[in-house]
Amino acid sequence: MKRLAIIGSGDLGEMICYHAKNDNHFEIVGFYDDFSDTDSIVSGHKILGKIDKIENDFNNDVFDFIIVGIGYKFMEFRKNIFEKYHQKIPFANVIHSSSYIDNSTILGEGIFILPGCTVDKKVKIGNNVLLNTAVVIAHDSEIKDHCFISPAANIAGKTIIGSCCIIGINATIIDNLIIAPYTQIAGGAVVINTISESGLYAGIPAKFKRTLN
Repeated sequence: MKRLAIIGSGDLGEMICYHAKNDNHFEIVGFYDDFSDTDSIVSGHKILGKIDKIENDFNNDVFDFIIVGIGYKFMEFRKNIFEKYHQKIPFANVIHSSSYIDNSTILGEGIFILPGCTVDKKVKIGNNVLLNTAVVIAHDSEIKDHCFISPAANIAGKTIIGSCCIIGINATIIDNLIIAPYTQIAGGAVVINTISESGLYAGIPAKFKRTLN
């Protein structure tokens, strides 16, 4: 079985560890984390060291694949750490066996898909994307790199979600829309118009609330 190392040992890192191991995807080697003590134990697995140790350990055959386990509160760091190691180290896709991913789906690298998701015909999912529990993405839509889609979000057909977006829990985005990069859609919001200005949107229908820092 291929060996997986996880960047970040917080809640998301632990969740990746749990599903990757219990759904029989990978052997978990351990975590890299700048804020945890080396050799301490998280979810039964060792902190292997700080993030700057990753490339050296890969070259020394410590692991086969890596994945980013840093959550939505650090979106720019998620993006930067992926881009730092992309094309130097193979990134794993961890896709839970209970999710339906149509054979026509085009997948990037470093993707984490949790239980109960549905990804329909000819969807494109970029690099370093997370689909949380029970997300639905309808036909011919595209989720660009580094997006974080929260539980039970529904994205209708022929919709494009720009890079580094956060789609909140139980949000709905209707068909044939484009969502600008670095946009956050609040939980429960209903998006009925294309969003061309990045920022936070909330409500039914979703309205611009403020710019994001």
